[in-house]
Amino acid sequence: MSEEHTFEARNGSSWQLPAIVVLGLVAVGGLGFGWNASSKLDSTQQAVSTEVKSMQQSVQQDMASLKDRIAQDEKANTDLQGDLKVVTDKLKITQGQLKKARAEAAKLNDETSQKLTALDTSVHSELATKAGTEEVKTVDTKVTQVSTDLNTTREDLKMAKSEMGTLIARNHDEIDQLRRLGERDYVEFTVVGRNKPQKVANVTVELKGINQKKNQVNIAMTVEDKRFEKKNRAINEPIFFYTSGTHLAEEIVINKVGKDQISGYVSIPKANAQSASASSTSGK
Repeated sequence: MSEEHTFEARNGSSWQLPAIVVLGLVAVGGLGFGWNASSKLDSTQQAVSTEVKSMQQSVQQDMASLKDRIAQDEKANTDLQGDLKVVTDKLKITQGQLKKARAEAAKLNDETSQKLTALDTSVHSELATKAGTEEVKTVDTKVTQVSTDLNTTREDLKMAKSEMGTLIARNHDEIDQLRRLGERDYVEFTVVGRNKPQKVANVTVELKGINQKKNQVNIAMTVEDKRFEKKNRAINEPIFFYTSGTHLAEEIVINKVGKDQISGYVSIPKANAQSASASSTSGK
């Protein structure tokens, strides 16, 4: 009986030890796996935290940039509203001047017609009362002169008018005719070559492009350090602009286009020169 008990005890201890070892290894493996998972979790949390901070910084930067853009847009809007008010005020003045110019032109036409009619009546009366051959020849000469003057006046009246009521000269001869009226100064110019700014009176003209088939030009103008472009402008089409201290529009007209070359004139109201002079004197 004692031998059997001894054998059973030995058999029992022989399988318990490996079981304990296996359980120990499993426990160690579990601890290692748990420590590894914990390390990965900490690393992941740190990465997520870093990315969140980066996103927060990026959002803050975007918000700051957006605020700056909004501030710039508001300033630009304020500036545009101010410019619009200035343009609107000038347009009101221009409309009044346009009505006045049209009324003066109509009055001038009426006065010219009346003078021509009176002169023609006077010449015919003189012709009827004169009997001598030499006197008749003299009167005929006067009639011929009147007819010539009448034709010249009619041709002058055919000259196109701008929306501001100013007469538009199409060539050098018509520019001379406008000079004789004495209301505006005319500065003729020729620009040869593209992208070559040329000073003409108080505006700088620069040729940008030409369409000879359509008689159109693209030019850049600089007036008192302000540069702006005019595209697809036809010949004999006036371009209006204003200078500081003046209320009357100045104009630039292109009469002729060629290969990389344009010719025209700048028209300046004499009242502008007086206003500019007065402004300069008051400033001193």
